[in-house]
Amino acid sequence: MWPDRRLLDLLKIEHPIIQAPMAGAMDWELAAAVAQAGGLGSLPCAMLNADQIREQVEKVRAHTRTPINLNFFCHVAAVPNNAREAQWRERLAPYYREFGIDPAAVPFANRAPFDESFCDLALELRPEVVSFHFGLPEPALVRRLKQAGVVILSSATTVEEARWLDARGVDAIIAQGFEAGGHRGIFLSDDIFTQVGTMALVPQVVDAVPVPVIAAGGIADARGIAAAFALAAAGVQIGTAFLLCPESKVSAPHRAALERSRAESTALTNLLTGRPARGVVNRLMRELGPISEVAPQFPLAAGAIAPLRAAAEKQNSGDFSPMWSGQAAALGRKLGAGELTRRLASEAQQHLQRLAAGAS
Repeated sequence: MWPDRRLLDLLKIEHPIIQAPMAGAMDWELAAAVAQAGGLGSLPCAMLNADQIREQVEKVRAHTRTPINLNFFCHVAAVPNNAREAQWRERLAPYYREFGIDPAAVPFANRAPFDESFCDLALELRPEVVSFHFGLPEPALVRRLKQAGVVILSSATTVEEARWLDARGVDAIIAQGFEAGGHRGIFLSDDIFTQVGTMALVPQVVDAVPVPVIAAGGIADARGIAAAFALAAAGVQIGTAFLLCPESKVSAPHRAALERSRAESTALTNLLTGRPARGVVNRLMRELGPISEVAPQFPLAAGAIAPLRAAAEKQNSGDFSPMWSGQAAALGRKLGAGELTRRLASEAQQHLQRLAAGAS
């Protein structure tokens, strides 16, 4: 038995394990496998258009009717800054020359945040859960989803963000510690240097809000799940551990980097997209430093990197690729996503039973 069933009852799932939505690194196959095994499968929608999202949901529904989560970004739409873009491309000029790329031909990249059209699509597709990163969309859109019976989740990286989300009606909060791979969910501040780890964040968020708290960041095995429950979390969100599964769609360089990853081999960087995200340190991060004041606003920085990434990956190199990873990648196992979900749940319950026996 799980010591806190609030998340299970809220999401109507068997195991309190949410597979993190990881844009560009997974698709319906991974989400469906986790959902079939009793966890909450998540589809990352931030890089997809409406037709692609619809196709992904249809494929999941063809394999399972258990609850699924659609994840969207809520960033403030980027305002192009020609001077900053030019400065950024000048910083990257030596790499363009190395690969024979014409800087004038490099495309601009943009990514739409959750809006009215995405809300219409979500209501059409009727997912049981919709989750957000970088805050929440405008209140009217949140109300539309909740009126349709959709469970709303969002990420907080501080206690202040958790209280902000709770005041705006989310049903559960993902407390994202500093160890987490991928983009920080930070949205009330730009200061990444005051961010705290999962162990410190989760109990403070639990004390601050009445809704269930989901621990995220550095959790990749059953010990981490048991620790999250010991901190009074009601569930966990796991990302990096699922990237080692055969169902993930990470590139060959990314998979190789994860397999040799150590806790100290990742860093937060804004070079690859314009927002801080944790990934395996690559050549670009080593040579420019992981954080640059010149990198354009999210997601514009990614456009200038895209041709370098494509050229390097043709040579089986991740020198310019966003190889997102949390600090616990070394704890991952090469198992199918469904098998991994079931094992994590079973092993975590064994840990919790031993903890309970030791306390009695």
